[in-house]
Amino acid sequence: MRHGKKVNHLSRKTAHRKAMLANMASSLIENKRITTTVAKAKALRTYIEPLITKSKDNTTHSRRVVFSYLQDKDAITELFDGVAAKVGERPGGYTRILRTGYRQGDNAEMCIIELVDYNEGYSQTKESSTKKKRTRRGRRSKSDSTAAAPTATAESTATDVSEAAADVAEDVQEAANEQIADASEAIEEVKEEVAEAAEEVKEEAAEVAEEVKEEVVEAAEEVKEEAAEVAEEVKEEAEDAAAEASETAEDIKDEATKEDSDDEEKKEDKA
Repeated sequence: MRHGKKVNHLSRKTAHRKAMLANMASSLIENKRITTTVAKAKALRTYIEPLITKSKDNTTHSRRVVFSYLQDKDAITELFDGVAAKVGERPGGYTRILRTGYRQGDNAEMCIIELVDYNEGYSQTKESSTKKKRTRRGRRSKSDSTAAAPTATAESTATDVSEAAADVAEDVQEAANEQIADASEAIEEVKEEVAEAAEEVKEEAAEVAEEVKEEVVEAAEEVKEEAAEVAEEVKEEAEDAAAEASETAEDIKDEATKEDSDDEEKKEDKA
């Protein structure tokens, strides 16, 4: 039974639940709206609204108290400097839960929880839908007022429609101008980035070409030196071979001369 159960534990232990709510509160403060389940959104609403009320008193003590819950310096800064100023005149009810349907898979009911003062479009839509129709009343007789009532109502309705159409046209034009300006800025940024990238590529290509040129020159010098050394070695070997050939020729000549002298001696002895 659910008797006396005022806190939804969200199927989590105390430490896990507090950490989860603190993280969700920080995300809501920084992003102004988050998507979650309805159960978590209801638990988050009771968790964060007292902290927003505390942030209206911008003192060191209040900051320390809120920090003991959130443990996030960026969220504390945004809460006390931005959110507190935005909701300063609101006496409570800082958040709004908008149901978005059911999650595919576990069929959990989903919603968007947001800070009320940061969704001005929703507030203006509600105000325009609850706005009373203008009527023209004058001090006329009963018969005159009865006859003029349909005409006045038609005129007021036409005026409201024309004003609404003009407002919608202005909003559409402003949105279109903003989108065009954003697109032009994005194009300019892309062009600048492309130009910078091209310059960087050009510089890198020049550096690579210079390095390749230096390496080629060094390689050519090394090849030239090696060729000179090889030519010198070949020259020395050729000179050595020529000297050996001359020595061999001298030896052969001496042997031939010796043989001729021996033949002559033999001829003389026979004679």
